[in-house]
Amino acid sequence: MTDLTPWIGREERAREVLGAPLARRWLATFYLPPFDAGAMPQGIHWCLCVPETPGAGLGADGHPLRDGSPDSFLPPASAPRRMWAGSACEFLAPLAIGDEAERLSRIERIEEKQGRSGPLTFVTILHETSVREAVAVRERQTLVYREAPPPGSPPAPAPLGDARFDEGGWDAVRRMVPDAPLLFRYSALTFNTHRIHYDADYAREVEGYRGLVVHGPLIASLLLQLAAREVGGNALAGFAFRAASPAVPGEELALALKATGSAIELGAFAADGRQVMQAKASLGTKL
Repeated sequence: MTDLTPWIGREERAREVLGAPLARRWLATFYLPPFDAGAMPQGIHWCLCVPETPGAGLGADGHPLRDGSPDSFLPPASAPRRMWAGSACEFLAPLAIGDEAERLSRIERIEEKQGRSGPLTFVTILHETSVREAVAVRERQTLVYREAPPPGSPPAPAPLGDARFDEGGWDAVRRMVPDAPLLFRYSALTFNTHRIHYDADYAREVEGYRGLVVHGPLIASLLLQLAAREVGGNALAGFAFRAASPAVPGEELALALKATGSAIELGAFAADGRQVMQAKASLGTKL
């Protein structure tokens, strides 16, 4: 097994101006009113300073190759399947159109664990997005690398059952159906070429999904927009989410929120009540 500890502490930096064209495309993707100046909604940071790997440097899944070269950022984990397991964000200042953002990314931790499906490699990355030399968004992102499902495994997620999502106990619920154009646009905004988001044959036949997979940060962005509708724009100080199950485009998602004082619980659910994402947020203080 390759020793991955030399990758702990590795850093990379990127810069990008949050221009009005990017802002308009992001707002159009989420059916939000367009504007050319002012603070953008929370979640736009996932579309800034994204990796710009040339096509020759991509693996079969569309992610950058993990070849263990001296200048590679992510470690050469042996398991072939990569998933964004979750993130914890601190929102310290809004990001506005015209801002020049710099993102510093540093690998903080690499952990090898044994899961029900086999060995797992967890990689924790600290991302700090700064504007005018002050950190505006601090995020700890967790990636997980896992083995491919054994041949003959049932596709994930399981087909929808007869149960229905129960709105009881939630203060606000938004129902929507993510579709393939939404996934395509979000992949374009984030320069994400992971094939599970646009190549249905690859998603089914190679990765073992029931269809295309909705991006985790896309669902997280929808939850942030629900929170903005209920408590105000750029009002969250902290937001953390964890992926629970894949979401498939063309099937309804229920986005739910309930608040207790400054603490907010959020979730995304399939039509039959299967939880897709767990999330929590805070007002005024970090999580």
